[in-house]
Amino acid sequence: MNVFVSLVAVLGLVVISTWGISAWQLHGLFGVVLPYSAITLFILGFLYRVYRWASTPVPFNIPTTCGQQRSLDWIPSSRLESPSSTLGVLGRMALEVLFFRSLFRNTTAELKPGPRLVYGSNKYLWAAALAFHWSFLVVFLRHFRFFAEPVPAWVNLLQWGDSFFEIGVPAFFMTDAALLAALTFLFLRRVLEPKLRYISLPADYFVLFLLLAIATSGVLMRYWLKVDVTAVKELMLGLLAFRPTSGHGIGTPFYVHFFLVSVLIAYFPFSKLMHLGGVFLSPTRNLSNDSRRVRHINPWNYPVKVHTYEEWEHDFRDRLVEAELPLDKE
Repeated sequence: MNVFVSLVAVLGLVVISTWGISAWQLHGLFGVVLPYSAITLFILGFLYRVYRWASTPVPFNIPTTCGQQRSLDWIPSSRLESPSSTLGVLGRMALEVLFFRSLFRNTTAELKPGPRLVYGSNKYLWAAALAFHWSFLVVFLRHFRFFAEPVPAWVNLLQWGDSFFEIGVPAFFMTDAALLAALTFLFLRRVLEPKLRYISLPADYFVLFLLLAIATSGVLMRYWLKVDVTAVKELMLGLLAFRPTSGHGIGTPFYVHFFLVSVLIAYFPFSKLMHLGGVFLSPTRNLSNDSRRVRHINPWNYPVKVHTYEEWEHDFRDRLVEAELPLDKE
């Protein structure tokens, strides 16, 4: 049911944008109003979520580590797994953000006959997540050719590397295939794995279907459903300069793709996709593990009136004696 609800929601977005352009000719709404609204909502929502995280006090030193903490000089410590310095924290964060180091160590547990609990390596999720994030980043950067005139040299270099094998005309981008393959794997994993399917919510499937729809519509436009690229770039440059054009004549497939992207941008700050910003503000990641070298005192430990055990025993002495319970003070 969760899969069905999410799929219907994404298909509904496709139908709305298709009818809005082909039947109602709402080019201004889908090409100007909604993109500006989505960007505004993204910026405000992103800043709000970051502000809430950054303003939340962290009174305890709670880094998540799996290596030997630095203590005595003759005990080797793990500088990346359990960093005790700012430089070590930066190194661990870089490996986590760029290469998903903690996910690389992910294991799977399976109950065998006996019964025996067997642990094994599970690198498929790590590979799919790495392929998706890096491919999405490359695709995102490639789109900068629509927002700059002339096209920056680094964008041309990135496109050349992405289409290095020069398969087909136009040249096939490797990241297109990697992105679709990774999203398909993540969806099938969530559907076919019983434990993961049990805890999955409609929001989990909605993001996957939305990303699949965006990637699929982009691939279709590049290789099969042709659109006026010059008009697309004119529209993007106009939006960037706050002088939007009408966008007529571009074609319905582009507006479907553009509307889905706008929905993703607006939905981003309110979804699990906000781990993009949250990973940098997680106290389990961005704190150094130096609790043996530095005494961390909770700043909230201000003087308060307490009720000691001696006072409690004095208050309830008669009842304690009646219940024949031992007393500290006879």
